Amino acid sequence: MKRVYLLLLTVLVIGGLALLGLAVSEHQGYVLFAYKGFRYESTLWAFVLLIVAVVLALWLLRLLIRALLTSVGLINPWSRLHRERRVRSASEHGFQELIEGRWSKAQTHLSRIARNESRPLIHYLGAARAAHNLEHYEQSDALLEEALQRQPNAELAIALTHAELQLARGEIDNAQETLQVMHERHPHNPQVLRQLQQLYATRGDWQAVLKLLPVLRKEKAMAPAELMALERRAWREYLLGLDFKEAGDGALPSLAQAWERLSPNLRGEPELLAVYADRLRALGAEPGAEELLSKALNREYDGRLARLYGLLRGRDSAKQLRNAEGWLEQHPNDAGLLLTLGRLSLHNQLWGKARDYFEASLTLERHPETCAELARLLAQLGEVERSNRLFQEGLGLLDRRLSGQVAVLAAEPQRMPNGG
Repeated sequence: MKRVYLLLLTVLVIGGLALLGLAVSEHQGYVLFAYKGFRYESTLWAFVLLIVAVVLALWLLRLLIRALLTSVGLINPWSRLHRERRVRSASEHGFQELIEGRWSKAQTHLSRIARNESRPLIHYLGAARAAHNLEHYEQSDALLEEALQRQPNAELAIALTHAELQLARGEIDNAQETLQVMHERHPHNPQVLRQLQQLYATRGDWQAVLKLLPVLRKEKAMAPAELMALERRAWREYLLGLDFKEAGDGALPSLAQAWERLSPNLRGEPELLAVYADRLRALGAEPGAEELLSKALNREYDGRLARLYGLLRGRDSAKQLRNAEGWLEQHPNDAGLLLTLGRLSLHNQLWGKARDYFEASLTLERHPETCAELARLLAQLGEVERSNRLFQEGLGLLDRRLSGQVAVLAAEPQRMPNGG
């Protein structure tokens, strides 16, 4: 099929050329230009060919000029194209240096680019971070100020970076002032809200975090799971931080009011229940704490609450022991529950039962608290030698636990201001 089309096209071209030649031979025409002393004359077809040749020559000349200008631009160091390439290359190197921790070079390169760019924000921010990491805090602030002067419409991005760097170098009051100004101007901005909650948490101002939580939730500034974890932590720290030294008789009602502010779901969280029960215990309201934990454990068993339950003294110690023995049927291998049963048995003066529970708990877990409880009981029963061994074992276990905690803390990376 293609060959047929090609053949037809060839025939048409040849036929057209033949007709054109016939026309030229039969009707040559005549063209004359005369102006003062200038005179030009030719046939019509020769003039047409001349026009076509001139147009073709001009087109080729235009292509040649463009090619020459492009090649000169590639070579000329002051050409716009070459300048853009140099800036892009310098920018890439500057940010690579920033990421790789070569702060001094990064600051030099990024600040130099920023001062010669029409939209310099990202380079100023990078240079400010590099200066911050070099602990050149005045230079860092100056670079951010330059960025604000050059791009005032980027005030929020610059302020957020400034607050982050202020917080990293311990200028908490300045960071809070910066963020509060931005919060007033941009009350719905998620990043402002996130940085505010981080600052309040750093300050230990958990009441401020709790006030901010509804806004964080409304603006979807954090993932749901992250927000829930923050809410649990904030209430835990808030309850632990309540100071009732000067409250007197009003301490217990104040604690109860704080507890009622929690949502029903949070009041069912074992971690928060344990904190609240322990605060009740500290205020002398052990019967109320015992009832609270008993209901919670009957509703949903939790090993942490079961261990704490053994430290509480309820209104009816025998009933308390029966409650715990009921949980043992479903959780016979819970060492913490067995420890609790031993303590409750002691409170009910059931020495033999207490010993059995402590022994069973130690079989499952060698815990320093269980060693101490059994050692005290054995001392009362006259088994001094084994009592001393258990005291020594408990001290050894406690020492290893403390050593392990110290090792974990030493292994954790120290929080250094890195601006990243």
